[in-house]
Order: sequence, then structure tokens, then C-alpha cells
Amino acid sequence: MSKFLIVGLGNIGEDYEHTRHNIGFDVVEFMANEAGVKFVNDRHAYVAEMKFKGKTLVLIKPTTYMNLSGKAVNYWLQAEKIPIENMMVIVDELALPFGKIRIGPKGSDGGHNGLKNIQETLNTSSYPRLRFGIGNEFGKGYQVNYVLGKWNDEEKKTLNERIKIASDAIKAFAFAGLQRCMNDYNTK
Repeated sequence: MSKFLIVGLGNIGEDYEHTRHNIGFDVVEFMANEAGVKFVNDRHAYVAEMKFKGKTLVLIKPTTYMNLSGKAVNYWLQAEKIPIENMMVIVDELALPFGKIRIGPKGSDGGHNGLKNIQETLNTSSYPRLRFGIGNEFGKGYQVNYVLGKWNDEEKKTLNERIKIASDAIKAFAFAGLQRCMNDYNTK
């Protein structure tokens, strides 16, 4: 099958734009801009469709807020008749240094409410995901402020190139498969 669901996790609303927690939105927005396609507000998500080397990538930004991401994911998997192995979820990851990406076929929710809801809704933790490192440079009790905070000046210097690498990894996933994508991008 040549259709893929690419899920950028984040929260809608100006307060959340370009925060660490919204890196999933930023990655799929980058992909849409690069492909010259626009997002439209549809059922449970903003949706854009792009082509890459004969593959169709359905990009979504759930409008359900992070804690109910599974509702949008489930709807679009069914609406587009996309098998779960052809889905990739992009999520922020505290346990990785800033800008580092880690791609895997499955895993725990790692305390991430978006992943937790997707796993509860789909009744599985076996689906591809790309974890985008946001680092963990915050003091005790400041995790929420950090995650929902904007990128600092040092991070902004290389943020776009890290987003481009994530975008390239997602396209490699669609074109060459998960294993090759992991081999090529988990070292970058």
C-alpha cells in the first residue's frame, strides 16, 4: 500500500504554537510547506495530503488536544483505510537531547499523554513513532513550563535543520520502510 498517515502531535491555539510540546505540528507543517500543500480543518484534525515518490502522505494535526489524540488518529486511520504499520506519530521527547531523533516500531508512552491516549484508543503500543528530543533543561517542578515553553535562542539556531532531518526521515519511512529509516536516521 502506498498511503501513509503522518501524525504530528501538539495542541491547537496560539498559546501552544512553536512550543516544545508542539514539535509534531511543526514537523508536519514543514513537510506541507516543502510540498506546497495547505492544511484544511476537517474531522478531528487539520489535514494536508502530499505526494512523495509515488507515495501519498496524509499529514494530520489533531484538533482534539494532546490528551485525546487517539480520537483523531483512530478516525483518520479508518477514514483513509491506512494500516497501523503505515502510520508514524511525531512526538516531543524529554529523554533525548535537543534535536536528536529516535525512530522505533513500538514502545511505551513514556509518560506522554498524547501517546498514552493513542495506545488506549488503538489498544496497542505497536506503531511507528518518531521521538524528537527536546532535552530536559528544567529545575524540579518546572517540567510543564519547560515542555509548554518556547525554544530558547540557542535551540532556534539549529531547530529548522533538525526539523528538516525529521521530515526526511518520515519520507524515508514511507519510501524505503521502517527498518531502513531507523538504520539511516537513528544515528543522525
